[in-house]
Amino acid sequence: MRILLNIIWLVFGGLWLALGYFVAGIICCILIITIPFGIASFRIGVYALWPFGKTVVDKPTSGIGSLIGNVIWLIVAGIWLAIGHVVSAVAMAITIIGIPLAIANLKMIPISLMPLGKEIVDVGSTPTTSTSFPA
Repeated sequence: MRILLNIIWLVFGGLWLALGYFVAGIICCILIITIPFGIASFRIGVYALWPFGKTVVDKPTSGIGSLIGNVIWLIVAGIWLAIGHVVSAVAMAITIIGIPLAIANLKMIPISLMPLGKEIVDVGSTPTTSTSFPA
């Protein structure tokens, strides 16, 4: 079921969302100071291509640097990517088949707003999950 949902996701919205993350990552990698944002953006872009079967967990080693970075990310790119998720979720929720995709889209908003200090793992690999997608 995950493979089917991921294929439908990829065709009907995942590719465009991932493209947005990749563009944000390229822009962030232009300056040396924002390279960590670019790396986080590329990581989330890959996650946006194939989200079902993966989950987002907090890194236990993240500290004040992640918090400061997340505030900067929120202002520069996070809000725009979150708006893209909301618009895509509304469009997907129009059909019955798109409702699980819309829910998954809405669950991606927290990581699009604050990506630093988070880790994307497979669903069964960790007991403490904060955002999981339907199996």
